[in-house]
Amino acid sequence: MSPPELVLGVDTSCDDTAAAVVEDGLRVRSNVIASQADLHARYGGVVPEIACRAHVEALLPVIEEALRRAGAGFPDLAGIAVTRGPGLVGALLLGMTATKVLAWVHDRPLVAVNHIDGHIYATRLADPELDYPYVALVASGGHTSLHLAEAPTRSRLLGTTIDDAAGEAFDKVATVLGLSYPGGPAIERTAAAGAGDPGSVRFPRTSLGPGSLDFSFSGLKTAVLYHLKGHGARRRGGTVRPDASIPDVAAAFQEAVVDVLVRNALRACEATVVHRLSIGGGVACNQRLRVRMAEEAHRRGVRVSFAPKDLCLDNAAMIAGLGFHLLREGRAEGLEFDAEPRQDLRRAGVGA
Repeated sequence: MSPPELVLGVDTSCDDTAAAVVEDGLRVRSNVIASQADLHARYGGVVPEIACRAHVEALLPVIEEALRRAGAGFPDLAGIAVTRGPGLVGALLLGMTATKVLAWVHDRPLVAVNHIDGHIYATRLADPELDYPYVALVASGGHTSLHLAEAPTRSRLLGTTIDDAAGEAFDKVATVLGLSYPGGPAIERTAAAGAGDPGSVRFPRTSLGPGSLDFSFSGLKTAVLYHLKGHGARRRGGTVRPDASIPDVAAAFQEAVVDVLVRNALRACEATVVHRLSIGGGVACNQRLRVRMAEEAHRRGVRVSFAPKDLCLDNAAMIAGLGFHLLREGRAEGLEFDAEPRQDLRRAGVGA
């Protein structure tokens, strides 16, 4: 029997410094994440300069810890995988530079991985029986898109957001409600702790026409702001605070986002005649989304798999897992490849 193939993955696409070791593309031997959430909370969002400085401090210790937990060294690795985009250009370059040096020093092949492709693959790390093809919903702070995954390294874009991503809408609405960053968990906690009524307000669910699988959340975000102003909202310290119940507004907003995500994901299954669905990205941590998606998928005969919450957030296990397949296909890069911070999904395609 051949020895296991270990791949070191590194992700610095945004504000988390992550490294992981995955065996044979499926078994996670280690998954280390240094979060910067506390550093950015006071600003209500990620500050690129602060993120880059934190990556500089954390990157090598996180890689060393991932190798230590996996019981592996560089000679044991079949290769190294790193995120090349999309993401913050400075953060991406730090991860790429570090892995290029390590690959050169230790004579290991290096593959460049698309961050969204990683989220599409992440569910298979916990559910290896998720067979191809499957529809994949990626919902996060920077991305909301639907894909038809046809193989580990091949997928086709079905729909994407034309404005705000779902996670971005959560962050912005949390700000106007005076809640903490990141907005998704804050809105979910507020809705649950305050027993918010999702039916208290009927916010819009934007549909972009018959057959469209694209998303739009900017109108929903604006509707929340107008609702608050229409209910005696007044500015205190630069934040809109309503006289109406904040838990009710939070619950109603959350329900509107969940409705759109569930509707489009299941429409995609119907359009492709594929009855397997994968849910990933940071917004997939939302428990209301998980409950609603599971209920509606079961009702329609769709097998739904959720990435575990530690693999929904930015992580390097998904990068290493997908990197294994890229290495198998001989898609190692030279050391001259560059970052792709703003990939156009419609132009470039995913998995290309």
